[in-house]
Amino acid sequence: MAMAKESRKNEAEIVGALRSGDESIMEYLYDHYSGALYGVCLKVVQDEAAAQDVLQDGFVKIWKKGAQYDPSKGKLFTWMLNIVRNTAIDYLRSKAKKYEINGNEKVSHVIETHSSQEMSVDAIGLRKHLQQLRKEEREILELSYFGGYTQDEISKELNIPLGTVKTRARKALNDLRKLLGTTSSGH
Repeated sequence: MAMAKESRKNEAEIVGALRSGDESIMEYLYDHYSGALYGVCLKVVQDEAAAQDVLQDGFVKIWKKGAQYDPSKGKLFTWMLNIVRNTAIDYLRSKAKKYEINGNEKVSHVIETHSSQEMSVDAIGLRKHLQQLRKEEREILELSYFGGYTQDEISKELNIPLGTVKTRARKALNDLRKLLGTTSSGH
C-alpha cells in the first residue's frame, strides 16, 4: 500500500467524516484547502492578519455546518469557498458599519470595491468559463459570488423580480457545471 494513496481522500469520504463529526477531517481540510481559501480571504479583506482571522472563522463555520452540505447542489470546495467568502464579506460589512458609512453609500459598494480587485478565481479556472454564459446569467453570478450581493440586493440592483434572479442563478450554475464537466453522478 502506498502512503500517498491512503492520505488522499475523495469527496464522499470527506463529506462522511464531516457529517459524522470526525474532528480529524478538519486537519485534512485545512492542509488541503487553506491556501486557496486564504487567498480568497486576502483578496476580499485586503489585510493579512484579518484574512487569517476570517479564514479561521470560516473553518469554524465549515465544521459547524458540515452536516448541512448537500453534494447535489455543488462541489465541496465550492461550498467551502462560499462559506469563507461570505465570512470575509460579513467581516467587511461589520468593519464598514464601524466607519459610519454616509447614508448614500451602500455597504455593498464597499464590498464591491474590495472584491472587484479580481478575486483569484482564475486560480480555479472559473473566470474564463463565466464568459461563456449568457450575459444575464453571468451578471447574476458575478454580483452574487464576486460582488457579495444577496439575491434580494441583486433584484433591486438590476430592477428585476426576485424570482427571476433565483431562476437565472439556478440556470447559470447548472450551465457552469456543464461547462466545467462537474455534473453530479446522478445526472
